[in-house]
Amino acid sequence: MNKVKLNVLGISYSQTQSGAYALVLSEEEGKRRIPIIIGGFEAQAIAIQLEGLTPPRPLTHDLFLNFAKSFGIEILDVQIYKLEEGVFFSKLRCNNEGKEIFIDARTSDSIALALRFGCPIFTSNDIINRAGIVLDVEETETDAPSKEEDISTRDSELEALKQLSTEELNMLLEDAVSKEDYERASRIRDEITKRS
Repeated sequence: MNKVKLNVLGISYSQTQSGAYALVLSEEEGKRRIPIIIGGFEAQAIAIQLEGLTPPRPLTHDLFLNFAKSFGIEILDVQIYKLEEGVFFSKLRCNNEGKEIFIDARTSDSIALALRFGCPIFTSNDIINRAGIVLDVEETETDAPSKEEDISTRDSELEALKQLSTEELNMLLEDAVSKEDYERASRIRDEITKRS
């Protein structure tokens, strides 16, 4: 496979599928992006790792990381090797005591694990030529939001957070993490970070 290195650019709500999210991967040495539609649980697993949040109990991907490390298994990289009818196929390239092993995995799980293991993500030129898109960043930033009510609610919550003390924010953060409301937790954490 002729390797093209990818980075996780972010996650957004899918405009095409209700209840789904778009995971956006970006070409490291180029401007093309690959959007991959993933489910809510997978999006949450990726988002909390991107945000640097620590859940009170290990999530499935954290459990896999702990299990693998306990038995000396390391993920060397993730390879997105096939695109068929809009579905991306991935495999994990692992090392177990010098033995190289490939494990088939869903792309969303592969990315969640790559973030936890700190390993690179690759695809082929063929896949990025077929699925890659170039976004006009300035145009995207000025587009009107599609979910005005959600944004309005989020803005009012951000204003309310500004009125709270740091101690109250820390209590809210702990509560949001314990309820596994990681989106809210990241907003609270951002407000705490602004103050320090």
